[in-house]
Amino acid sequence: MPRSRDMQVDDDDDDFTDTRRVTQEKEDEDAKYPNRPRNTKPSLLFSALYKELFNPLLANLKKPTGPKAKIYNQQKKPQEKRREIINRFISKWRKEVGNDIWPAFRLIMPDKDRERSVYGLKEKALGNILIKVLRISKDSDDAYNLMNWKQPRIAGDNKAAGAGDFAARCHDAISKRALRSEPGDMNIDEVNELLDQLAEDSKNQFKVIQEFYNRMNAEELQWLIKIVLKQMKVGATEKTFFDCWHQDADGLFNVASSLKMVCWDLWDPEFRLNPTEKGVKLMFTFQPQLAQFQLRSFEDVVKKMQTTEDDKTFWIEEKLDGERMQLHMDDEGNFKFWSRKAKDYTDHYGSAVDDRNGSLTRYLGNVFKPGVRNIILDGEMVTWDPIEDAMVAFGTLKSAVIAQRTDDPTAHRPFFRVFDILYLNDTSLVNYTLRDRRNALNSAVNPVSRRLEVHTYTEGSTVEDIKSKLRDVVAEASEGLVIKNPRSMYSLGDRNDDWLKVKPDYMKELGENFDLIIIGGYYGGGSRGGRLSSYMCGLQAQDGKYYSFCKVGGGFAAQDYNWIRHKTEGKWNTWNARRPPTEYIELASGQAEKPDEWIKPEDSVVISVKGAQLAPSDQFKVGVTLRFPRFMKIREDRSWDSALNLMEFFRMKREMEELKHEHDMQIERRRATKRVRKELKIAGADEIVEPIEVRNENLFDDMNFWIMTESSKPRKSKAEIEGMVKASGGNIFQSDGGAADVKCIADKSVVKVLTLKKKGVKIIRPQWIFDCQELGFKLPLEADRHMLYVPPGEEDSFEETVDRYGDSYYRDITVDDLGKILRDTVKLEDEEYISNEAISRLKDELSQLDPPIGWMFQHVVAYLDTPENAEKNHIRASADDIRKSFSQSRPQLDGSGLTLMMCRNILKFGNARITDDFEDEEITHIIVDYEDLSRIRAIRRLLSARDTIPRVTLSDWVEESWRDETLLGAENFPVEL
Repeated sequence: MPRSRDMQVDDDDDDFTDTRRVTQEKEDEDAKYPNRPRNTKPSLLFSALYKELFNPLLANLKKPTGPKAKIYNQQKKPQEKRREIINRFISKWRKEVGNDIWPAFRLIMPDKDRERSVYGLKEKALGNILIKVLRISKDSDDAYNLMNWKQPRIAGDNKAAGAGDFAARCHDAISKRALRSEPGDMNIDEVNELLDQLAEDSKNQFKVIQEFYNRMNAEELQWLIKIVLKQMKVGATEKTFFDCWHQDADGLFNVASSLKMVCWDLWDPEFRLNPTEKGVKLMFTFQPQLAQFQLRSFEDVVKKMQTTEDDKTFWIEEKLDGERMQLHMDDEGNFKFWSRKAKDYTDHYGSAVDDRNGSLTRYLGNVFKPGVRNIILDGEMVTWDPIEDAMVAFGTLKSAVIAQRTDDPTAHRPFFRVFDILYLNDTSLVNYTLRDRRNALNSAVNPVSRRLEVHTYTEGSTVEDIKSKLRDVVAEASEGLVIKNPRSMYSLGDRNDDWLKVKPDYMKELGENFDLIIIGGYYGGGSRGGRLSSYMCGLQAQDGKYYSFCKVGGGFAAQDYNWIRHKTEGKWNTWNARRPPTEYIELASGQAEKPDEWIKPEDSVVISVKGAQLAPSDQFKVGVTLRFPRFMKIREDRSWDSALNLMEFFRMKREMEELKHEHDMQIERRRATKRVRKELKIAGADEIVEPIEVRNENLFDDMNFWIMTESSKPRKSKAEIEGMVKASGGNIFQSDGGAADVKCIADKSVVKVLTLKKKGVKIIRPQWIFDCQELGFKLPLEADRHMLYVPPGEEDSFEETVDRYGDSYYRDITVDDLGKILRDTVKLEDEEYISNEAISRLKDELSQLDPPIGWMFQHVVAYLDTPENAEKNHIRASADDIRKSFSQSRPQLDGSGLTLMMCRNILKFGNARITDDFEDEEITHIIVDYEDLSRIRAIRRLLSARDTIPRVTLSDWVEESWRDETLLGAENFPVEL
């Protein structure tokens, strides 16, 4: 379509704006780095990177065998040779290019470059682009190998070669079709310019990759792909590169996290930073201290912590399940937030207390005490549920940020738990002890409830202190513990023994061994590429099928893998999501765990697996899975049909819960006994745990109670409930004594409760006691809310307490009640209906949150480019377009109609509107599933006359959005012409 004069003017304006922006950025850089170095010559060729740096470093890792081994052992140590290789490259750069090594370092360490935007490309997306660039069929062996890069190749002499290494798979496909056999002429500056385009313009990613393909050979492209994926592994760490560049480089990067600053501030090897410049800098992200991995035993942990004879205490903190975050505030009240990976999250959490778009800072108006001018805090950002008053699992922070913008007080919220302070009033605190830093933190911060609080700790000095605390966090399904030395300084960017992780799976008494059968396998990456490195285990159900239960990949030794591979050789089958082996294996529905390979149970082996605890999960068919699963040993003595089955598992689960409950009760009784003596003089009751507010002291006069368990919601111990009853005039018994007038109270089905159920005794939940206290009178019992067990035949006795929907006649409805009523009301009466206006209003409200999967495509009006629709709408290609398509595209793939039919069903389920009328002006997306460029060109011509042009996108957009349960950007699935 010829461009109109107005379009040309708009383009000129855009070019002028871009030029002005680039000019402004350069001026800002010059002001920020007045002494930055300038290169006087063109940069080195890109091929010099792998010829003179990457390949020699990788060769240095390989230790020769045979006759060469003796010579090798007499040479320099590998670390010395490594530094020689890097120093030689740096010297060449200084001599032939100049002192600005920033262009090379951002390619050598792409994961440390914070200046370039993210590419939005992973292996699958890159594979799709390469298939188009190489013009190969999606049905070809090379296309299969690219898209299934973790699995063994389906063709070739060495099928396992390159498995788990995507870049190697790309090299295999490209080398057969490379336009160059020798290295290309692209230099490092040109590569950086194209990579900037790749990151900034997602619509032109195909063209950028095409340009790289035209000007590079296969080996250059292989290294380029590693740079894009930020998976270098060149045989040297960034610390080694920094040390070779400048002796202060690693220290500066730890406090500033800026690769550009390291290159531009430290270009002169003779220049040295003064001590004040090595501390953390306000409004510059730093590399935080990390906790060291688990030691062999708790005794080792205690030994590491007790570094002095005078003070042997250590601090025990709960390990939080969130995202490591640092908060900076300057003298003007401006905030900045950065993650551990130096990603800027200020737009999420707020730039100032008056930032109405910020989900956190607008609640922090009084968080800092008078006199605090500037500050840097280190902590964990978690998600908090105000209804449950509890933390939510990791992975919900993004939705919590969005929810807070609606000002809904019941919505999930970001909650910053601070555990360290590194900067206060122009002073770096990294060289102060942890104990001193905590004192400074407490003197500087006013906690804001459930918004910003100081993370608590417990002092300990023995192994039992750690075990006791670990039992508590495991009971609450927490991540584990971090043990800290209060006498230690803050080590920027370091992981040392001053902070130690302790995870539950190392506590023998908390775990349980399960003998499980392997039903599936997952291919590994890297050194585990090309072979199954983790396994799905299952439990046999009563219908004879095996239900998925857990995935285990840790704890295997090489001999374990070899034994399993030997026993199962030739018996594995590729998992086909469209034709799953449901006669043998059942997986959970939806986006559940799916193995790469599966095996018939009778062909498999039994392994012993240990877990820290059982946890609910929608990823496995059983509905429960092992938390922190770990392989223990192979059970050669057990046949496939003797592995743990579903009934045995649930019996073991009940026994474990009863044992744990009895153990907890013993601990609670001991604690209550210790507290009794203190409360006896104050409250006059021998088992009151703490003073209790009682509205009616005669509420339970002459009534008898047997409290058998604690309550789970609200959480109150058995002793607390007994104290509440006694304070209201009730009598406490420790059995029913065979009397009908003793009210048996329990919230869990422990052994004593099960015995009473067999006798036909009513079991009342503690909630009834709490409700009576709240209202000030004895409330009639409600079946769902107040009864744990109703004997057969007595169900009708509760009909007069609630209406047909479950709404109580005697008390006000709560939020939880309303939620249950809405869930249980499965159909409307004939005369009732939901208006279109109500549905529209509800959709608008949900659109502000992460919508349910059933409304994912609610704003989409889709036209599917099927041959039937094309014929109906008279969309035909011109002869010229057909000729072009023969030279530019592959033929249509078989089964594309089925794919579009599946897309139609997904879109309908996701509440999209499907139209077969191409003239419909409300169309937002045109979905295609092939590369018949002739008809697509015809569609583009017809669309050019419209005021609003729909997006033409591949069917992959629908399928991948459905798989990820979120609406992905359609611009990432373009149809290239």
